Formats: sequence, C-alpha cells, structure tokens
Amino acid sequence: MPYESEHLSGLSHRLEMEGREHLTVTGVEDVERFDENCVVMSTCVGTLVVTGEELHIEKLSLDGGELHVDGRMDGITYEERHMERGNLLTRLFG
Repeated sequence: MPYESEHLSGLSHRLEMEGREHLTVTGVEDVERFDENCVVMSTCVGTLVVTGEELHIEKLSLDGGELHVDGRMDGITYEERHMERGNLLTRLFG
C-alpha cells in the first residue's frame, strides 16, 4: 500500500512497501547513516528511520531522490525536522 505526499517545496514523497522485504522511498535528500539493522534518511518531509534485520540498500539515487531497501523491516518512523542547535554557548545563552 503506497503512502504519498507532496511537500511545500514541490518535492514528491512516496513510500511503497511490498510485504516486509522491499521498500521504495522517493523524496530522499540524504542518507544520514545505515547498517544492517537501521537506515536513517532525510526526506523532504522529515527524517525517516527504517529498522529491521539484514537491511541493505539495493539502489540509491540522490539525483532522483529514490531509495530501495531490502531486508526484513520491523518499523518505519518519521522524526520531525529540528532547528539547527548551534554550539554550546549559543544553546546556553541563547
């Protein structure tokens, strides 16, 4: 079942999952980190975290904003974008 949204910037974000083994994501801006248990990516609608087992990136096209992940997916979570935190002094004295 696909999930699709369009962000204010005009970028299209779409999730399409086949079973628990294949995930296609569009609107990907960057892959922040990944290993066999977790893939963290920046999308046009926020940070997307995919957790599971034996995860691997089958295809990554940042020019087209598309990512394919294979493996056993256990969870998909969005995190809201946060403002830049700045350095320690900025955070303390604001």
